[in-house]
Amino acid sequence: MSKPAETALYPPVKTWLEALGYTVKAEVGAADVLAIRDGAEPVVVELKTGFSLTLLQQAVARQAITDCVYVAVPRWRGRAGWRAFKGNLGLCRRLGLGVLSVRTEDGFVQLHCDPAPFVPRRSARRRAALLGEFAAREGDPNAGGTRGQVMTAYRQDALRCAAHLAAHGPLQGAAVARATGVGRATRIMADNHHGWFARVARGVYALSDAGRAEITDRTADARS
Repeated sequence: MSKPAETALYPPVKTWLEALGYTVKAEVGAADVLAIRDGAEPVVVELKTGFSLTLLQQAVARQAITDCVYVAVPRWRGRAGWRAFKGNLGLCRRLGLGVLSVRTEDGFVQLHCDPAPFVPRRSARRRAALLGEFAAREGDPNAGGTRGQVMTAYRQDALRCAAHLAAHGPLQGAAVARATGVGRATRIMADNHHGWFARVARGVYALSDAGRAEITDRTADARS
């Protein structure tokens, strides 16, 4: 189904604003929609058939005119459409923009947020996890911006365990932890997220075929 034209968004938005007591006119200067009410800040609404960088740039530019700037887009369709809309809604909140969605079939307009200064909510848990990973990771093994396999501190620890088993054969987890300095060695080998380890007895681990291949490949790369 094709998107409605921008002009199809205007009548529902105009009706919605008029119900709030505003006098509304379209295409006034740079504004798609300008609404005026005695004693209230002017309202500007930018209309687009979907979220885009252009829409956000235009809306932010209108903040030079008034603090009450909204964007209006067609209502989403389906679960994927809602996820995309929700992500853009969060971005608009951060930009201090209000958001309206318009169902052109029946003229329904939904207000999702009003323009307001954005105050980010900090996550102590996420901050601690990020700083913990930074501190635990040895060196700087990744290229910034890569979409490939990331070398995390966990992966580095798993490689240390695998290399020790390659050199010494099957060992108890506690012995691997002492020899490598990887305190979580037993948990890493038991969880076996990378498929590099095999449990051969209670608390005793050896390299799997995948682990042996990984160490062989890394050794070859280091020599080349």
